[in-house]
Amino acid sequence: MRRANAMRGQRGVALILVMWVIALMAVLLGSFALIARTENLESRHLYDATAARYDAIAGLELAIFNLRNPDMTQRWVADGRPYEVPYEGASVQVTITNESGKIDINAADSATLVTLFQSVGVDLATADALSDAIQDWRDADNQVRPHGAEAPQYAAAGLDYGPTNLPFRTVSEVQQVLGMNYEIFKKIEPAITVFSGTRTPNPAYAPYEALMAIPGMTAPLAQQIIATRQAMPPGTSGALEGLTLPGGGAVVASGGGVTYSIKSKATLQNGVSITFDATIRLGGMSSSGRPYTVLRWRDGEAS
Repeated sequence: MRRANAMRGQRGVALILVMWVIALMAVLLGSFALIARTENLESRHLYDATAARYDAIAGLELAIFNLRNPDMTQRWVADGRPYEVPYEGASVQVTITNESGKIDINAADSATLVTLFQSVGVDLATADALSDAIQDWRDADNQVRPHGAEAPQYAAAGLDYGPTNLPFRTVSEVQQVLGMNYEIFKKIEPAITVFSGTRTPNPAYAPYEALMAIPGMTAPLAQQIIATRQAMPPGTSGALEGLTLPGGGAVVASGGGVTYSIKSKATLQNGVSITFDATIRLGGMSSSGRPYTVLRWRDGEAS
C-alpha cells in the first residue's frame, strides 16, 4: 500500500515537472518567434529605407540632368513647381528652386531683413533687433548697431561664443545669432540663402516666404505670382501678364543663377518615404568628376 502511494506521488511530481518543461518550452518558442518577427520587421524597414533613399537620390540626379537639358522647352524650371516621376516602382516628387529667388543673409540690408521677420509674425522691435544682430554677426567690426549685439552682449546673455564677424557660411548658422530661436528660424529658412549674393529675391523663382519679404507684398499677390509663373511652359520668358510688384515693377520670368536647391522625395508603394534636400552649383567639374558641385546636403529620415 505504501509502495503504491509512493509511486502515485512520484507520478504526480513527474507530471508537474513535465508541465513546467512544456510551459518553459512554450515561452522559449514564443520568445524565438517574437525575435524572428522583430528581426524580420527591422530588416524590412532597413530594406525599404535603403530603397527609398536611392530612389530619392535618383530624383536629385534626374533634376540635375533636366536642368542641363539643351532644349529649353523641355528643361525643368527652378521656380518651385513640382515634378513627379515614377522610378523603380516608387513615386518621386522633385522641386527645384533657383537660389536667386531667396534672400542672401550675407547681402540683405536692414529693410529687407526687418520685412522678412515681420512677414513671419515677428513684432517690429524683435525684427529690428534680429536684423541688427545678423548684420553685427557678419560685419568685420566690433561696433554695436542700435539694436544689435557684439561679443559683450553675447557674454551678458550667458553664451560662451560671440559673432564671428565674418559672412555666414551656412543658413543654419543664423540660429546662433542672439535673439534667434528655432521657431523663427524654421519660418524664415525657406526664404534665405548664403549662395545668391543678392539683397532682394528674384520674383521669377522666389518661394512664398521670400516673396512675402518684399515690402508691400500681400499673401494673395504672392500666391498669384507663384501660380501664374508655374503655369507658364518651360522656355517662356518675359513679364507675367497682369502682375506687378508692390513697388510697380514687373514680374519677369527670367534671370537666375546656376545655384539651385533641390528637394527630392521618394515614396514606395507601401507608403515608406524619404526626402533629400541639397544645394548644388552647375558648371565646371567637381573633384568627384561630376559637372556640378554639392554645396549643401541634408539627409531626410524614412517615414
